[in-house]
Amino acid sequence: MKILVVVPAYNEEKNILEVSKNLEKLKTISKYSIDYIVINDGSTDNTKLVCERNNIPVINLIRNLGIGGAVQTGYKYALKKDYDIVIQFDGDGQHDYHYIDNLITEIGENKYSMVIGSRYIGGLSNFQSTKMRRVGIKFLSNILFLTTGKRIYDVTSGFRAIDKKVIELFSQDYPNDYPEPETIALILKKGYTVKEIPVKMHERLNGSSSITPLKSIYYMIKVSYSIIVRSIIESRNK
Repeated sequence: MKILVVVPAYNEEKNILEVSKNLEKLKTISKYSIDYIVINDGSTDNTKLVCERNNIPVINLIRNLGIGGAVQTGYKYALKKDYDIVIQFDGDGQHDYHYIDNLITEIGENKYSMVIGSRYIGGLSNFQSTKMRRVGIKFLSNILFLTTGKRIYDVTSGFRAIDKKVIELFSQDYPNDYPEPETIALILKKGYTVKEIPVKMHERLNGSSSITPLKSIYYMIKVSYSIIVRSIIESRNK
């Protein structure tokens, strides 16, 4: 199997080298053959320079496309290079590379279409985000369950793996803002299989999240609407 880790990064000059070092460690201990690439999403800091000086594989976008555009760039690259599995992995140090093999195994051996690394099952992760964000995530989990019949607890997790069919789908159709919950709804409504597995997550290495309390409220409303609309559209297309 050809496996690619896609690392979207916006203004992660203080974190991206450590993330890269961890992925290099993974390549030496994994039972799989793994490549990775950073998608520098038009950063205004020195993310590009850090990548270039340290020979980190990177695609530099000429302007900021947002998380959806950056991740989709990685999927388009993976499709062009004929990768079988893509793992999305944050550039801020929150995701733990030790669990990447677990995600791959669920797709490669157990044939799931998407596997989500979850903070909220299995009791592995002490870091579970702020209280307000946890409330929003639970609300979105309920919306997703009502519209798809599938319970996913960590619906906003950006630590996930997809198979080749979903790579092709996401290369063509991927929302720009807060895409994780909506894309789960998309593939569930299309009949793909999704599994959630426990992983450990950490607080970001440096810097602060761009999602403020006010943005969290906007996020919850917008994503709820998007999930419902997406579910209706996919149901009509069946």
